[in-house]
Amino acid sequence: MIVHLSRRYLFSASHRLHSDAMFPDENQSTYGKCNNPYGHGHNYTIQITVSGPVDPQTGMVCNLLDLDSFIEREVLARYDHQNLNTLAEFSRQVPTTENLCIHIYEIVQRGFTLAHLDRVGIEETMLNSFEYAGEGEPPR
Repeated sequence: MIVHLSRRYLFSASHRLHSDAMFPDENQSTYGKCNNPYGHGHNYTIQITVSGPVDPQTGMVCNLLDLDSFIEREVLARYDHQNLNTLAEFSRQVPTTENLCIHIYEIVQRGFTLAHLDRVGIEETMLNSFEYAGEGEPPR
């Protein structure tokens, strides 16, 4: 039997939605107020969903302490209180929340091997949320 475990984490970061490949008026019409030259910030909520069989000895899919310490070290320490535009992964990519979601998924996929990663979700605002479940795997 496979059980899904979802865990939420919070962090704050800023970004400016702007593409150097577009003219200023294109950036403004595409990104609107999010193209503000001074950027803007969000209090993000990320949700990591992993799955696996329940370990008969521990009764868990994975140890929450292991998951928490991995996310703290590899995700929160990297993104919390950062200007996303200044990070290497966004040097050639617009730091949209869609792209941030993909990057976080890839970090967890590569490094957390104690359970299967199903998806990463990010709530940017009360109205905007995003999910990524890997290449060719639609979100559930």
